[in-house]
Amino acid sequence: MSATPDPALVATLIEQPPDTGLSAKPAKEPDKLSALGGLAALSLDAMASVAYGPESIVLVLAAAGSYGLGFTLPVTAAIALLLGVLTASYRQVIAAFPDGGGSYAVAKAHLGQRTALTAAASLIVDYILNVAVSVTAGVAALTSAFPSLYDDRVWLCLAVLAVVTLVNLRGIAESARWFMAPTAIFVLSIMAIIVIGLFRSGPASTAAAAGHASGLADNATGVGALLLLKAFASGCSALTGVEAVANAVPSFRAPRVKRAQNTEIALGAVLGVMLVGLAVLIGRFHLQPVQGVTVLAQLADASLGHGFGFYLVQFATVVLLALAANTSFGGLPVLLRLLARDNHLPHVFALRADHQVHRHGVLFLAAVSAALLICSGGDVNSLVPLFSIGVFVGFTICQVGMVKHWYRERGDGWRGRALLNGFGALLTGVATLVVTGTKFTEGAWGIVVALPLMVLLFELIHRAYGRIGERLELGRIPGPVVRQRSLVVVPVMSISRLTREALSAAVSLGDEVLAVTVVHTDPDAEDRQATEALRRDWELWQPGVPLVEAPDGHRRLGRPLVSFVNELGTEHAYDRITVLIAEVEPVHLWQRALQNQRGALIDRALRLGTDAVVCRLRLRM
Repeated sequence: MSATPDPALVATLIEQPPDTGLSAKPAKEPDKLSALGGLAALSLDAMASVAYGPESIVLVLAAAGSYGLGFTLPVTAAIALLLGVLTASYRQVIAAFPDGGGSYAVAKAHLGQRTALTAAASLIVDYILNVAVSVTAGVAALTSAFPSLYDDRVWLCLAVLAVVTLVNLRGIAESARWFMAPTAIFVLSIMAIIVIGLFRSGPASTAAAAGHASGLADNATGVGALLLLKAFASGCSALTGVEAVANAVPSFRAPRVKRAQNTEIALGAVLGVMLVGLAVLIGRFHLQPVQGVTVLAQLADASLGHGFGFYLVQFATVVLLALAANTSFGGLPVLLRLLARDNHLPHVFALRADHQVHRHGVLFLAAVSAALLICSGGDVNSLVPLFSIGVFVGFTICQVGMVKHWYRERGDGWRGRALLNGFGALLTGVATLVVTGTKFTEGAWGIVVALPLMVLLFELIHRAYGRIGERLELGRIPGPVVRQRSLVVVPVMSISRLTREALSAAVSLGDEVLAVTVVHTDPDAEDRQATEALRRDWELWQPGVPLVEAPDGHRRLGRPLVSFVNELGTEHAYDRITVLIAEVEPVHLWQRALQNQRGALIDRALRLGTDAVVCRLRLRM
């Protein structure tokens, strides 16, 4: 009888202990997130977008002059409406797909493999760009305050990235504890701007914008639909990061679904209040974009005055922008784990180290982000045109997938939920087209090309794993175990304790054992003396293992051993040939430099040139 187990089920059983049937209190999970910790660890990207989301809207509408700025609040209200739709949708995604994955998991279940891989590729691109944009934006704010650091911005970016990476290698719960205070300071600062500003009849100060050129267009009297769509699409950059909680559900403590849902609701509520509140103040104080000063800085100046509160907001913004990369470190490794579990990425991404860290996913994200930072020269403006495109593709796919989910489930109220997700899909789809179209020549074409190439790579990896699984007969009960006649070959250069250990291990492994040494057909006096000494000592020692000489005329080591092993294989006298290479394991790492590396050379030659099993026996000194 044969059985074909589900690979996902097998992976789950490996990662989780079996249920014993005994009731017990939930175990403490110090390496998992609480709802508040999840808000600190996974919302930094969304929270930090408050620093540039409203400004993106104002910069676009400024092309229509002061009349255009009057549409700031309606555009922001539309974005807040979309935020509400996305929050409600991802709350349902969390419940339906508690293993995480967000739009990838939804698309995989309802829209097919290729669409799911497109969603995964878009999320990977967004997560990587989020790290690069967040770090460069934070460093840009720092160098604006301290211009002398401008020439060192690349090194500053790499230093910030290194700090965030090291913290995340300690675990996502550890990163939440580190970043909880900066997140709280930033949110409270923004709320203070909104509350105090609403009680003011006019700006408390305009010192921040004094002396700076206005970015407002002159002689503009109308606002077109295209301009409003462009403003809407630009402002939607404030929604990046909303999906991070749904992608990282396994990182929460039990009950993880409830905690993740509470985190998603809190994120949507706080972000929506901040966006709408700041938009109200922009209209109340009649702010306009000026060169060299952010809209958020003007709002802080107008609401809190040009004093301690103003500088506190600037400092909190710098810190939060620099740390907003942490959202990617919380979401991307979980997504890579799901892709690896489904055989679309190397399985190494599914491994978890201490503190429940997907270490290879963290290091991959850090390495690719570092390369982007170096290539861009630490310039945020060269990266922003690429930002948010990937996440809107994921948003749209997720919304369409959830519509199909409700249609299949047909539970109570499914029509209302499907209508809500369909409306969200329409909004995010329009935003995707507008953002891609308006930024295509600014670098968005690279994302359009990269996504299908990534999907192709995923499919190639999946096919490779499929071929490997077929050869290994995975999912099938194998035939009976049979005894095989085996030969163990031990390369030797001289006689020592290492030789004795190698031959002792060899006679325990195989039916027959051969010791082989390479001799030169045109030896010099030193080579001849060494060969004769080895023959004499072998006769005196008499280990019970024959010594065979492999001749070579070019003073090589690996090639003659490869030829010797292949000749043994052509005789078909043995079912399996094993080559046992004995090496000394040094006590200290620096002592490796003292070794001659013969073992590594022989290993590499045999693996490339033979079908033999190569074993390396390490003798610890």
